[in-house]
Amino acid sequence: MLLIQNRVIEAGWSDLHPAALKLLNPREFTLPRNHTSREPTGLEKRQSTSSYWLANIKRQGAIPYGNSNTSYNIFRNVKDYGAVGDGVTDDTIAINNAVSDGNRCGLGCDSSTTTPAIVYIPPGTYAVSSPIILYYYTQLIGDAVDMPTLFALPTFQGIGVLDSDRYLPYGANWYTNQNNFYRQIRNFIIDITQAGLGYAHGIHWQVAQATSLQNIVFNMRTDGQDDGTNQQQGIFMDNGSGGWLEDLIFNGGGICAFFGNQQFTTRNLTFNNCATAVYQNWDWVFAYKSYTFNNCQIGIDITQGGTVVTVGSIILQDSVFNNVVTGILTTFSTNSTPISGGTTVVDNVDFTGAQVAIAYPNGTTILPGGQFVQSWVQGRVYSAYSAEEQVGNLTCYLPQADSARIQQLVGAPSKPSALTVNGKIVERRKPQYEGVSVSNFVSVKDHNAMGDGVTDDTAAIQAIFDAAQPGQVIYFDHGAYVISSTVNVPSNIMIQGEIWPMIMALGSSPAFSDQYNPQPVFRVGQPGDVGDVEITELVFETLGPAPGAIMVEWNVAGTTPGAAAMWDTHWRIGGTAGTQLQSDRCTKTPGVVHGANSSCIGAFLLLHVTRTGSILMENNWGWVADHELDLADHNQIDIYNGRGALIESEGGGVWMYGTSFEHSMLYNYQIANAKNVYMSVIQSETAYMQNNPNSLTPFTPSSTFSDPDFGWCSPVIYTCPKTWGLRIYNSTYIFNYGAGLYSFFNNYDQGCLLTESCQEFMVSVEESEAIYLYALSTKAATTMVAIDEVAIVPESDNADSFCQTVAIFEYP
Repeated sequence: MLLIQNRVIEAGWSDLHPAALKLLNPREFTLPRNHTSREPTGLEKRQSTSSYWLANIKRQGAIPYGNSNTSYNIFRNVKDYGAVGDGVTDDTIAINNAVSDGNRCGLGCDSSTTTPAIVYIPPGTYAVSSPIILYYYTQLIGDAVDMPTLFALPTFQGIGVLDSDRYLPYGANWYTNQNNFYRQIRNFIIDITQAGLGYAHGIHWQVAQATSLQNIVFNMRTDGQDDGTNQQQGIFMDNGSGGWLEDLIFNGGGICAFFGNQQFTTRNLTFNNCATAVYQNWDWVFAYKSYTFNNCQIGIDITQGGTVVTVGSIILQDSVFNNVVTGILTTFSTNSTPISGGTTVVDNVDFTGAQVAIAYPNGTTILPGGQFVQSWVQGRVYSAYSAEEQVGNLTCYLPQADSARIQQLVGAPSKPSALTVNGKIVERRKPQYEGVSVSNFVSVKDHNAMGDGVTDDTAAIQAIFDAAQPGQVIYFDHGAYVISSTVNVPSNIMIQGEIWPMIMALGSSPAFSDQYNPQPVFRVGQPGDVGDVEITELVFETLGPAPGAIMVEWNVAGTTPGAAAMWDTHWRIGGTAGTQLQSDRCTKTPGVVHGANSSCIGAFLLLHVTRTGSILMENNWGWVADHELDLADHNQIDIYNGRGALIESEGGGVWMYGTSFEHSMLYNYQIANAKNVYMSVIQSETAYMQNNPNSLTPFTPSSTFSDPDFGWCSPVIYTCPKTWGLRIYNSTYIFNYGAGLYSFFNNYDQGCLLTESCQEFMVSVEESEAIYLYALSTKAATTMVAIDEVAIVPESDNADSFCQTVAIFEYP
């Protein structure tokens, strides 16, 4: 998220899509601030008729911090609130009551982690006449065994059947869109076939990090496609800073997916009979992975703005077109601006079923259809190499690069077999265990773990892990589980959290208090272990300063590619109830020259994938809090966390889909002594308080962890020792498809944005080869990429709509 004086900047009110303008109907906004609605007195909980474990498991999760309501319901079945699900009765009010029950974070709240809710919708057809309003920290989950239908009545009015961020008159929202975190919708059929042709949407999805849509079918009308009167959309995404989408099917519609967001990673989307499958209104970077386009007029449209392109960059990978007229529409040309606007990377895409692969809006063909395309690129490209230079009697080798602005087929590097299956990059969907009996779930609260945010649960959790049997799923009921020493996670285990329970590293414990002797909180497998590990929906935090805590150490490698994996699991250091690292003691002080407040230190390292580890990651956010989520002031805060993600895997394969690591001191992403790493859209932000102090305070660089020491920074360039967005050291075969690495401040001053000079360097490649970075976007770093301490890619040559972007940086 990008804040200016505690307010977000991005697409303004004048840029709002016409759908939002038309649908600002005051009659929709009837729920008051922090609306409370209780289920009718005496209503008995209905017995589940589904075999889905989520509908049947014993509910004993509790909120450990910041909510004194002992009757608060984390889990809600909409039928307990009067929903009928017969396809005739209007269930709008009942479902909205289920969502809002319990004085939750709605209009006027902005953010809160202390009122989480799982809203379960059983099988059935639920008719709605206006939007279902999704409050902050809500998981809306349909039955995974028998998916329910949300059916828009012919009288439906509103911005979407589901609405993640309500518009008020004159363009204000319930939530700051770049801070609209922790949302989830999955397992639904959304049917708008009886709604009007004009601006009916399945989901209004204006969200930020730790959010996801999964396993959703959008059914829309097909009439009116030829004359343009069909304005129905499956997803309307107008702003935000996300995010993750997977396993979505769109049937019919005018625009199946209307996308506009800073960055997003999407996987396995299928478009059937769409007029336009994807309309990319704006972005900084978007990844489309494993898309299928069937019987569509246009696959992807990135023409917004005409020759002044508003789309920053897109990546289309491992995808196929079947019976499509035009695959991609673009306005990128010799005369288009900005110079990097509309950057497009096409990788391993089958256009044999497209009449035209890529074209201009006037019908001019850029790339013919009827062919398989290994690699095609439009944008600025850099090919780096080592050049000889004679210095006296010595022959020296210095990195240099050739650059050009292109729109053409290009040679593609061979991807290592360790990263691919059947010619495509390995991928896996998040498990929902819909075929697993509820009797196979082992609740940690049934086995002596308290999760109350006070009791030391280390021994109880270790005993549960040690006793886990094949086929069991270890279930962490919602709560805060205090850990005082390393917990060893077996190399064969399934772990499922209830709406992001918190694993709290106790900072006062000797195990986690010494940065010179750091210890893991969760050690996943022992070095050299091979197994199947699945971890879903946990959050790792510290309880007070924990400068010696490695939050997760990952040693295990999967029995097959991607078999050791982590989904929708996050790190959150400070800024929330219970962490003791909040705005009441850690509020920013940019007007005073200072070091690091010892009361506001985070962890040593968020994630360490060791040399024997192999991991598939999906939708993971390593957030060192830049502002307060729970206290009323929501002030910006200074939290000093050592490092983000350290990848040292030596070749077993690492796949990182939709990850973000932000605001650590030394680096956000570091790949060191590693081989065979794939990343699909990584996102980072430099710590806002730097250079007051700079990145070397309070953590001393450690050679054991291959830390950068910034020794080559000139002492007169104070913007040099700042958080590395991405550092690649002594590594080979590193593939990054999409990156948004941002530097927005210098000691909270944004004057540096005017000259794009908040930071000297953003990406460092050191003693490495076979490095391939595609659709790399940085913000306000004077040098985008350096090789072995030599500036190679300047920001000044690569202006994009907001960031600076190169389509390819390769150092083979």
